[in-house]
Amino acid sequence: LDQLLQSGGGSVQSGGSLRLSCAASDYTFSLYCLGWFRQAPGEEREGVAVTDADGRTTYADSVKGRFTISQDSVKKTLYLQMENLKPEDTAKYYCAAAGPQYSGGYYCPLSFYKTPKAGGQGALVTVSS
Repeated sequence: LDQLLQSGGGSVQSGGSLRLSCAASDYTFSLYCLGWFRQAPGEEREGVAVTDADGRTTYADSVKGRFTISQDSVKKTLYLQMENLKPEDTAKYYCAAAGPQYSGGYYCPLSFYKTPKAGGQGALVTVSS
């Protein structure tokens, strides 16, 4: 599994903002699906946001309107900007990269992280009320 280098995370109060970054190699950045998933203590992993090579994005309902995924193709870096954070956003966040799924066309499901070709080490985000 190719490595992605994550940075960011930390502790904020409810309503605060944080940005996560994920630096990738040329190969990893060329993979079709790049995105973020999280895992809260005692919970299953959850896809948060994913972007594909055509710039399309998909978000979990729980973060729509608050989180924004983006990528810088020059810096080969993926970002997750998190606004209006809530205590239920508390989790360890991971970036990952994977190939696409196909159903009449290529796409990236929120479950992309289940078949990773690259992964980050994780960053803890703690939101207090």
